[in-house]
Amino acid sequence: MRFSIRSWQARFAAVALSAFALAAVQLAPGQAFAQALPAGAKPPEAFPHVKLTAGMFVIDAAVAANDPDREQGLMYRTQLAPNEGMLFVFGENAVHCFWMKNTLIPLSIAFMRADGTITDIDEMQAETTNNHCPRNNGVYALEMSKGWFAAKGIKPGMKIDGLPRPQ
Repeated sequence: MRFSIRSWQARFAAVALSAFALAAVQLAPGQAFAQALPAGAKPPEAFPHVKLTAGMFVIDAAVAANDPDREQGLMYRTQLAPNEGMLFVFGENAVHCFWMKNTLIPLSIAFMRADGTITDIDEMQAETTNNHCPRNNGVYALEMSKGWFAAKGIKPGMKIDGLPRPQ
């Protein structure tokens, strides 16, 4: 088999360009996301995670169990996977209100008692400062993509299992 110099150079250039493009695709999402986070913000992968169940549905929930993590929550995120959310864990049984400042995606929130019983579910629009407060005291709140609870038939009175203990 015989190759000309031009043929070899063209193939080498094509392989090198393909490798460069693949590396750029692999790096670009992380770099783009990291650039979107303000200084001091925690990247999504840095939050601890827990598997929760709501009926037959398994939820991958990031856990916000301290003040800085609860303050950031899902701020700056541009998307969630289909069964991904964030669980907020509070140390006291009280009415815990939420808003959507710097939260770029619309969310649904379920407020829960210590035993995991959902007391209230609310829909929240992205980038608003409206207060979303439950009518009942609780120690947990679970944020999911907007409409997730309704689409799965999950309503107040049902339970979320696998919750970590409040601290």
